[in-house]
Amino acid sequence: MRYVVIMAGGSGKRLWPLSRRGEPKQLLPLFGGRSLLQLAYQRVLSVVPAENVLVCAGAAYSDVVAAQLPDLSPGNILGEPTGRDSLNAVAWPAAVLARRDPDAVVAVVTADQLITPVDVFAKALDDGFRLACDDPQALVAFGVVPTSPHTGYGYLARGADIEGYGLASRITEFKEKPDHLTAQAYLTSGRYWWNAGMFVWRAATLLGQLKVLLPQTYDGVIELAEHPERLAAIYPALTKISVDYAVMEPVSHGQTDAHIVAVALAIEWADVGSYAALHEVLAHDESGNAIVGTVTTVDSSGCLLINDQPDTVLGVVGVHDVFVVRTSEATVVGSLEASQQVKALADKVADEISAELA
Repeated sequence: MRYVVIMAGGSGKRLWPLSRRGEPKQLLPLFGGRSLLQLAYQRVLSVVPAENVLVCAGAAYSDVVAAQLPDLSPGNILGEPTGRDSLNAVAWPAAVLARRDPDAVVAVVTADQLITPVDVFAKALDDGFRLACDDPQALVAFGVVPTSPHTGYGYLARGADIEGYGLASRITEFKEKPDHLTAQAYLTSGRYWWNAGMFVWRAATLLGQLKVLLPQTYDGVIELAEHPERLAAIYPALTKISVDYAVMEPVSHGQTDAHIVAVALAIEWADVGSYAALHEVLAHDESGNAIVGTVTTVDSSGCLLINDQPDTVLGVVGVHDVFVVRTSEATVVGSLEASQQVKALADKVADEISAELA
């Protein structure tokens, strides 16, 4: 049977102070009153029923997840007591689902991206499910067809094409975030896709790779699926590592009996990982300002202006291409060009003032 796991962990420090501990970016109602998590949930319902959707998120905001997704069974919310990177956020649900259904085929999607059009995404997800069903040793990734030499994404190196599953290819290598010249060469070649960080696999197949590559992690998630009451003891002890480093890259190098394939996502795809990215995806006024909350502007353009305090006014005069974010805990102002440095600012606030603020 088909299942979907939505990864909704992470603190989103690049959107601090809007996103902070206990209220990460994927739960913020910034998109027509809906959150990224709610949008992700709605996308997958065209492919699987609600009872087959799981969410893996921080235990600290499991109640918020439940409130935002009232149709989701409480047993389908897996609350991480601490973040242990993406491998464990996919391995733990795989073990849970394999125990429920030995034939489970699992799609892993993220809750921090905007994806349109939804029907194209659903078709690609269906292609990925069919590929994983037909080829038990396949670990299916998704590649976004690149539209620019982006240096902020990882890339998938394509090998032989696979017929019958939309636009699909064998993947020969995972490439890290390149410099501009390398990214331009990837784009020109037409043989590279952006790595979307989403996957489909048989739960048993992923667990089989873990048994070979990280046997201690395999033992840990199997024990956790059998004894969920031991979550607080087992989960924090799992090796903290990404699924790309732990599984996908070794498999692409032939270290196990599995192989990597990818299905193309011919979509508009935005990873909302900075205030500059958020500015791009929100609606703009006639001056190019993206505004959330009560804001008044004079002679200002190209800005992201967010005020989450309903009883106050945020006013800006004569500023351009900046972000201003006001919350009850902090106000942050910076150039959109430098918005990737917000994480460093949040870390500095935690060190110098208070960890609770970050």
